[in-house]
Amino acid sequence: MMAAGKTGDLRASLRRAERARALRGLGLALPLILFTLVFFVLPIAGMLVKSVQNGPMPDIMPETSALLQAWRAGEPRRLPDEAVFAAFAGELRAASQNRTLPELATRLNFENAGYRSLLMATARRLPDTPAGNWRDTLVGLNPQWGEVAIWAAMGRASPRLTEGYLLAVLDHRRDDNDQIQATDASSAVYVASLLRTLEISATVTLLCLVLAYPLAYRLATLPESKANLLMILVLLPFWTSLLVRTASWLVILQREGPLNQALQWLGLIDQPLELAFNRPGVIIAMTHVLLPFMVLPIYSVMKGIPSNYMRAATSLGAPFFTAFRRVYFPLSLPGVTAGCLLVFILAIGYYITPLLIGGANDQMVSALIAFLTLQTLNWGLAAALGAVLLVITIALYFIYTRVVGTDGVKLG
Repeated sequence: MMAAGKTGDLRASLRRAERARALRGLGLALPLILFTLVFFVLPIAGMLVKSVQNGPMPDIMPETSALLQAWRAGEPRRLPDEAVFAAFAGELRAASQNRTLPELATRLNFENAGYRSLLMATARRLPDTPAGNWRDTLVGLNPQWGEVAIWAAMGRASPRLTEGYLLAVLDHRRDDNDQIQATDASSAVYVASLLRTLEISATVTLLCLVLAYPLAYRLATLPESKANLLMILVLLPFWTSLLVRTASWLVILQREGPLNQALQWLGLIDQPLELAFNRPGVIIAMTHVLLPFMVLPIYSVMKGIPSNYMRAATSLGAPFFTAFRRVYFPLSLPGVTAGCLLVFILAIGYYITPLLIGGANDQMVSALIAFLTLQTLNWGLAAALGAVLLVITIALYFIYTRVVGTDGVKLG
């Protein structure tokens, strides 16, 4: 009995010790958890919510919104009945008096650039009582109120949630008959911007890999003292502002800049090359900035590869390149994939470098998001573009985790 009691006390003490250890670990990690939650998780969640939020119309014009949603469900599409016009007139007057109309007008202007002016002008001229009925009164104020297009636009703005922004970033939209169709070629800019961003990011990632792999191999095989000195040179760009580095490249790549002058002095070119304000300049500058992010993961993996593996392979008769290809390179692949993933994810969100060095056809999605956020105030569309980039990033990470495990490359 006494032995059983002592065993029970020992187990209870062990459980208390484990709980105390877990609480101490949680306490140490709590600041990082809170920081990640406040500055990472919540902003991303807000962005995702913003990408499907439709706008203020259900709150500013609740009755009109409910009637228009019922009208959207009807077939065939024709002008709404008098009840919709009457509800709209009453709520338009109330919104003008409450000073909430500009917010609604801004939302409708995303559908058509002229709808803000139409709404504000109608509110200023709206009479207290209709001349016959509200349909004829509104059409008399402006013939556009007799067109299905304006009511279809307000109908699309009526639900609280919408897929319109996500469709827009894929260059699609709902037409006046509520059918999904491709955007006109003159307005289809978002898919092209996404593809351009992916193309530039992939090119920069490939160039960084080509430059970083032999450098990392050399650093991993050098004596410690020499490797540390060279590693300082690799990390040197981190000590300089990104804006300063980008501005420096702008000077270097100009027609009369040092690079063109050196190439002409060496006799390699007859005329200065156009390297600034175009795609080559963007790729060169981004490669320089992101190269350390490729070197470090590859170097860290290569330092963990025992040097006797290559010696064993060559001692068994394998040529150096065969031993490298079949022994060393597969062992270094986790660093390669990690570096490529890191550089590509950083590249797709680049803003300053393409903005300063690139031309009009070299701007990436980040510049488009900044324009939508700061110039047009279309936060929903900007959030939808951000959501698409987030999906691309998650997909890349999923592919990475499926290909590379904690123990190296999955070969099966």
